[in-house]
Amino acid sequence: MKKTQEAVTGKGSALTRYRHLIVGTDSFSALLYYEFCQLFTFFPGALGMAFRKIFWPKMFNCCGKGTVFGVGVVVRQPKKIILGKSVVISEYCILDGRSEADVPSLSLGDRSILSNNVMLSCKNGSISIGNDVGLNAQTVIQSTTGNKVIIGDDCIIGQRCLVIGGGNYDISNRKKLIRTSHIVDDGGVRIDNNVWLGANVSVLGGVTMEQGSVAGAGAVVSRSIPPFSICLGVPARVVRERT
Repeated sequence: MKKTQEAVTGKGSALTRYRHLIVGTDSFSALLYYEFCQLFTFFPGALGMAFRKIFWPKMFNCCGKGTVFGVGVVVRQPKKIILGKSVVISEYCILDGRSEADVPSLSLGDRSILSNNVMLSCKNGSISIGNDVGLNAQTVIQSTTGNKVIIGDDCIIGQRCLVIGGGNYDISNRKKLIRTSHIVDDGGVRIDNNVWLGANVSVLGGVTMEQGSVAGAGAVVSRSIPPFSICLGVPARVVRERT
C-alpha cells in the first residue's frame, strides 16, 4: 500500500486520489453518497444523531440495526467496514478501513461501544473486534501490512490503550533509512474472550492474551499471557493467577 504522503500528494487528479484514499472505490455514486453523509458529521444534538443513524449505515459494507454515531466521527473507506447491531461510536472516533484488499478489513461485533476519540486504523492490515466489547477513551488499535489484530467477545479495553500489530520496522540495514524500511511481520495480536486491559496498557505485535487474562494499568505486554493470569509492569510479567 502507498505511504500516506504519496497517496495524498502523488500522481493523478486530486479527486482521483481522494476517491482511492478516503472513499476507497472508483464508484461515482459511492463518492456522492459519502459526500452527502459528511454533511451530517458535525450536525449537533439529537437531530444530528438521528440523521447519522438514518443515512450513515448505507455507507458501510454492512451496518446492523440500532447502531448510532456521535458527532465528529471520521470514516475512511467505509465499504471495507462491517458494524454489528446496536454498536455505539462516540464523539470524534476514527474508523479507518484503508486496505488494498477487496474484502472488509475492519469489523465491530454486536453491542460494542467506542468511547470518545478511539482510533481503529487498518494500514493494509485488518482488525476484528467481537461482541460486547468496550473500548475506552483515546484507545488506539492499529494493524499494519497484514499483521492482524483480533479481539474476542466481552473484552474491556481501558483508557489510552495501544494495541498494535506490525509496529516495528526492519532496522537490520544501517545504510537504509528506517522510514523506508519494511514493516516486520510479527504475527499480529490476538486478545481472547473476557480479557481486561487497564488504563495505558500497550499490547505489542506477536502477543496472545488468552481467555480471562488481565493486564494492570501501565503494563507493556510484549510476550503472550496464559489464561486467567494477571500481568503487571514494563515489560509485563505474570504475577499471579485468578483464583
